[in-house]
Amino acid sequence: MDDQKHPARQNGERERDGRRVATRNRAMIRFGWKKRDRGEFLAKVQQVRRLLGGRSIVMIGLMGCGKSSIGRRLATALDLPFVDADEEIERAALKSIPDIFADHGEAYFRDGERKVIKRLLGNGPQVLATGGGAYMNEDTRDAIKAGGISVWLRADLDVLMRRVAKRDNRPLLKADDPVAVMRSLMDQRYPVYAKADITIDSRDTAHEVIVAEIVAALAARRDLGGDALPANPPEAANGLPHDER
Repeated sequence: MDDQKHPARQNGERERDGRRVATRNRAMIRFGWKKRDRGEFLAKVQQVRRLLGGRSIVMIGLMGCGKSSIGRRLATALDLPFVDADEEIERAALKSIPDIFADHGEAYFRDGERKVIKRLLGNGPQVLATGGGAYMNEDTRDAIKAGGISVWLRADLDVLMRRVAKRDNRPLLKADDPVAVMRSLMDQRYPVYAKADITIDSRDTAHEVIVAEIVAALAARRDLGGDALPANPPEAANGLPHDER
């Protein structure tokens, strides 16, 4: 039915939009953003939305680099959906990723991961967080190149190990020497991650700082635009939530 026949629904949507804008403004003020800085940031947000068109921002990097936590905040800032590829894989398989590894092995998981990511890339624009090994697959890299803009969250070994120690659901780190495993993964994967469109250093600072750096880097990359620019891009309404980490 036509929404114009439901003024109450329209009023509710306007109220929700107003709350999102208020949340964004309070967060920016709390972090010391001056009015001019807020305006500059929002201008960059709209540049990024124009740049994306129907494409996805694809977060890549090793476990613990912040793909999901930072990706969620980036999606909020850009008023885009956030999708976690690992969660979609678990939903499709009806089991957890550790169970997939245990029951079927890594090769089986990687094949399913490739298929799920290719499907998800057709749902943009969005912020899509991928697993640490996804970008190592050449077919997946090609699909991301065709349907998205890749952002590598690069992090040092110490930062990664501090973060992954907080969770016990990393199949690749269930080893006698997880530090050696992580160092080996960095040696193998970082040269491939370096092919990403944008690289941002993930470090122990507020997520809002990293999000602002990603938005600035995306807005500066006019060469990633091309024919993807829509004639009438939607305006981002959401901003940066407060994070105590």
